[in-house]
Amino acid sequence: MRIRELVDRTGITERQLRYLISEGFVPRPYGGRANAEYGAEHLEAVRRYLRLRELGFPPAAIRVLLEARQGVPIPIADGVTLVVDPRLIASGEPVAPLVERLQRVLRELLEDKADVVSSPTTRRSPGRSDRT
Repeated sequence: MRIRELVDRTGITERQLRYLISEGFVPRPYGGRANAEYGAEHLEAVRRYLRLRELGFPPAAIRVLLEARQGVPIPIADGVTLVVDPRLIASGEPVAPLVERLQRVLRELLEDKADVVSSPTTRRSPGRSDRT
């Protein structure tokens, strides 16, 4: 797609797009300046940047987050931080399956299973496995 189409699809101005490219938030287009072409990765990069701005992150923080190799840490509650791969931000990835999995994992980690065990002699020590 050409610059006009990318601008129309993202709702930003050409000037903003050129700024995002010059600052490295969006990859450089394919081809020369006169024949610049943009693809899905450019559209995703703009949307990711805009979403992080909507969440209140300044450009300097966005740069750090996008360069984080381990992902973007998002505090959820005291002692719980969600780490998200920057490529997933504003990607359109279905959220419901992730939420269901997250709920299962948190239940397994945080619920007290002591009520399930009938007697102290059948309890396992933390870190021990029945596997041999």
